[in-house]
Amino acid sequence: MNISQLEFNKLSYTQMTNLLFTDIKDNNEFGDCIMVVGSRSAVRYRLPKAIELYRQGRSSKILFSGGAKFEGSELAEAIQLKNEAVALGVPEKDILIEDISLNTLENVLASLLILDRAFHLFNIKRLLVVTNSYHMRRLYLTLKTYMPGWIKFTLCPTQDGVTSKDNWFQSEKGRIRVQTEVEKIIKYVKQGALVDEEYEFLI
Repeated sequence: MNISQLEFNKLSYTQMTNLLFTDIKDNNEFGDCIMVVGSRSAVRYRLPKAIELYRQGRSSKILFSGGAKFEGSELAEAIQLKNEAVALGVPEKDILIEDISLNTLENVLASLLILDRAFHLFNIKRLLVVTNSYHMRRLYLTLKTYMPGWIKFTLCPTQDGVTSKDNWFQSEKGRIRVQTEVEKIIKYVKQGALVDEEYEFLI
């Protein structure tokens, strides 16, 4: 079944779970750059995964993407992530910054320029992508839609404690996050803003 065939109001919890979480896993490939998209809690949940990948030698560069400034901080998401990464021992020369984007689509579009300046896009073969597991499907579809077709993606999801495949339906916060993501994906696919894909696990 294609995503475009789904009706949000008719989906079961199982279908929502399958759409967001099935096949969202790390394939252990090496990449040209680790791409981390920001969020209010990215330093807590996404940064550790990026540093783990970097220290494993799976990529020698990290791109932090995000320009939002949340309450309590005058720094953009990407700058906060960079500062914390440097404090944890990542050399500044290995860090790229994109600090103007305000949503997932802009994360991808604005990162294209930064990646092109650092590598030239035609040289990039694979990105290691870091975000929370429930957000990864939408980010992946956005990357597939707007990034050059020759670039491949290794998905490196993180967990936040309440929005995993096994527990999201057990809390109000988890249900809101998952339902919001599923609704956005279906809406954007039907608009043509995201590439449509067929998944057997949606039947």
